[in-house]
Amino acid sequence: MTELVLGPLLRHVDEHSACLWVETSAAGTVRVVADGHAAEARTFGVHGHHYALVCVDGLEKGRKYPYTVEVDGEQVWPPADSPYPPSVIPTLDQAKPLRLAFGSCRTSVTHDEAGNKLHGVDALRAYALRMAGVTDPAAPEDPDPGDEARWPDLVLFLGDQVYADETTQEMQDFIESRRSIDEPPWTELKDYQEYAELYRLAWTDPANRWLLSTLPSVMIFDDHDVRDDWNTSLAWKKEMEATSWWHGRITAGLASYWVYQHLGNLTPDERASDEIWKAIDAHGGDGELDLTHTLDTFAERADQHPESYRWSYAREFGDQARLVVVDSRAARVLDPERRTMLDDTELEWLDRQMRGDVDHLLVGTSLPFLLSPGLHYVEAWSEALADGGWGRRGARLGEKLRQGGDLEHWAAFQDGFQKVLAMSLEVACGKRGAAPGTVTFLSGDVHHSYVSEAYPKHPDRDGVPVSRIVQAVCSPIRNPMPRRLRFLVAVMAYGIAGPIGHVVARSAKVPELPVRWNMVKGPWFDNNLATLEVRDRGLHMWWATGVVEEGRHERPRLVEVASVDVDPR
Repeated sequence: MTELVLGPLLRHVDEHSACLWVETSAAGTVRVVADGHAAEARTFGVHGHHYALVCVDGLEKGRKYPYTVEVDGEQVWPPADSPYPPSVIPTLDQAKPLRLAFGSCRTSVTHDEAGNKLHGVDALRAYALRMAGVTDPAAPEDPDPGDEARWPDLVLFLGDQVYADETTQEMQDFIESRRSIDEPPWTELKDYQEYAELYRLAWTDPANRWLLSTLPSVMIFDDHDVRDDWNTSLAWKKEMEATSWWHGRITAGLASYWVYQHLGNLTPDERASDEIWKAIDAHGGDGELDLTHTLDTFAERADQHPESYRWSYAREFGDQARLVVVDSRAARVLDPERRTMLDDTELEWLDRQMRGDVDHLLVGTSLPFLLSPGLHYVEAWSEALADGGWGRRGARLGEKLRQGGDLEHWAAFQDGFQKVLAMSLEVACGKRGAAPGTVTFLSGDVHHSYVSEAYPKHPDRDGVPVSRIVQAVCSPIRNPMPRRLRFLVAVMAYGIAGPIGHVVARSAKVPELPVRWNMVKGPWFDNNLATLEVRDRGLHMWWATGVVEEGRHERPRLVEVASVDVDPR
């Protein structure tokens, strides 16, 4: 019997339809049955793997539909012995206050004492157990009723769901079964087969698998999905392209990302215009469509000509919110003469999304738009230095600093930062439609969490904002910064970097910004998953972590770490 390798993952969901993604062990027809509604799709193949996206239509808004999954007529989901509740499709209801979970950076190691000692408790898994109302999968007779009122409508994964460069022992064992780890790229990923295994390890824990089957998800990549510091600079890119293995890595990384993450982000209209999906939709043969060559060719082009494909996307939630998820990795222009975070095509698209007429404009970007002010100016200085602000010797030093110190966030791409900041201020001041209650950036990456708020320096000149401009960061979900580094990072980023950053930025003639921003809360370093809830024109956000009590590593308790209320002006 054909089995499920991965999934079902509940991806795009609106008021009347839902899409479920699966990977199967062989070619076949996948059918989803949801309380009288049914839909099916043939699998498509990529490098010997088999996938399907099944879209169910005609649903009623605001309902929860229990569902099953069949492959070639045999039920494969839910598992017969599952201790978790039935998987459901929860359709949206625009009249209900939006709840959005978000976070980034999650490694895939075991959930026993050894795994938790290595990388801490998986906050996503603790969240799953709380949602399921099962505190101990081995003892379902001891249920926790959970708190369904706080269930999110969807979860936004802000990058580094998989680590292609920092692999676990289990992943390394798989790599070594195929090739020598003493040859490039050593214990890092080499090809599509290894990416497929990496995703399998990330998404097969039973609790997390249940969560992803019943909580709609949207995703965007960050650097570790491909490699640390991906697209930091032109020098970095040339160094990678000179290796014997980079071409295979980037091709496999982008091709697998399209299959495992990006496809499910697309709305029905976006899928209809997507070049790869058109090939899937048009396939009328009896056999399985093999997309291997098509996807590899597409990935090569997307890497060399990033303006040819847009990974960013937007979702509308009625009058409550617009979620704009921005690609801050692949769309970079690295030419020193016109270096910027977003190419012209991407920037034009973002310009159309950055408008008001909703209660909240939510901008998801894997990299924090607003770092600590001091660190922001240090990164801006490093870019100016690498661009020749202190001459040729300074340029060489600047390149070493930004690669060695991971100085490659929005602040280190000042052109793009300034343009997006100007858009944000125009939205906040009501110059792009009615001003929302907040313009809120949601980010991850930095392995600590915080909330900050920006204010214009010259409101008389630039306008008085109606919206509050907020940066909320949740990182990591499961990959904590070593404790010995936490104090150092806090001191450097939020103490020493302050005066140093402003001084060196002025010396390199970094343009002054029209805003200042202050820390509202943080930093904290726990493994976390954050949740945002719309409350009229304000927001309530909270961060939760998993806590092991009495040695029960398999059933951590979800505990709130911090909360922040952002009230309207």
